Amino acid sequence: MAVRALLTETGYQRCTIDAVAARAGVGKAAVYRRWRSKAEVVFAAVIHPVELEPPSDTGSLRGDVAAVLEVIQSSLDGAELRQALPSLLADVRADPALEARFGEVFLGRERGYLVQMLDRAVARGELSRRPDPALVHAILLGPVLTWLHLFTETPPSGGLAASLASPLHAAVVALDA
Repeated sequence: MAVRALLTETGYQRCTIDAVAARAGVGKAAVYRRWRSKAEVVFAAVIHPVELEPPSDTGSLRGDVAAVLEVIQSSLDGAELRQALPSLLADVRADPALEARFGEVFLGRERGYLVQMLDRAVARGELSRRPDPALVHAILLGPVLTWLHLFTETPPSGGLAASLASPLHAAVVALDA
């Protein structure tokens, strides 16, 4: 994809809509029809696609948490994202309209999937009520984001998502107490 290649070659600051359009062989207007800003283009290209696939129903909350962690890890891992994330987050936070759109378009969709996961757990009797999806989102996203983008250690030998699944499942269940 044009955005990923440009991020690797030039970094986030020098990756422009003009350059993305030229690399993709389309006009700038074609890019702006789908995304409103460079930050949105980069987010969609490197964090997750516009149509994020819902995590699978594994039949248990612990399994669902593990599946969600795999999706989170795969969407947050990669050289392009390591280059782009600090500036991307700064751009999003600096623009209230853009921040609201990110919340609606990207985080809202992810939270919708978490609501489905939590509602299945309630239906199976694993939880007595649905915990706050925003809190669950933070519980699951935070450790993966921290490990991949702040820590320099190699992820645990069994895999990051697999290593986090049990403790983060316990944290989600603890919200039901």
